[in-house]
Amino acid sequence: MHQLVFATNNAHKLRELGEILKGEFTLFSLNDISCTDDIPETGDTLEANASQKSRYIWDRYQLDCFSDDTGLEIAALNNEPGVHSARYAGEGKNSEDNIEKVLSKLSGENNRKACFRCVISLIIRGNEYLFEGQVDGEILPERKGISGFGYDPIFLPDGYTQSFAEMNADLKNSISHRGRAVQKLVRFLLEEYPQLPER
Repeated sequence: MHQLVFATNNAHKLRELGEILKGEFTLFSLNDISCTDDIPETGDTLEANASQKSRYIWDRYQLDCFSDDTGLEIAALNNEPGVHSARYAGEGKNSEDNIEKVLSKLSGENNRKACFRCVISLIIRGNEYLFEGQVDGEILPERKGISGFGYDPIFLPDGYTQSFAEMNADLKNSISHRGRAVQKLVRFLLEEYPQLPER
């Protein structure tokens, strides 16, 4: 079984990824490898942030690893909050405050189109591979549902009548931005991993 470090201590992300991977890989968190560093995220893009985090782990621990960065992009807000999604309402990374800021900025706005994007940076034996997942939808005028995390209660994916926070885990993971990116990651690992060159 493959062993990978997921460069996060976010319990929501770890649980969600564990559900998607379904035992194909043994997943280690930053805590599991005794990494207590505050890994910098200073990039201007999701790709740059994801790469920065995985490269940080590889450079210090020489362990196969991956990291993700995710952003909510809202058309009427010039694709805000984007790379700043987690800290949109401040450094506290408070989801409720972030949601309130989005709803306030969209008050009276008819164009509520949005998308979630997730970029995964995988480093295997020193080589980096990028995977992206995207789901289009719209921002609801109010919260719906209590599952999920982050902006899930106000995001309605195209073609569905439930917000991400109203969906069960299996449905959300099958269509979500992170789910789509991880599916590409898993497919790559299962098909390409045995042929990858030694570092």
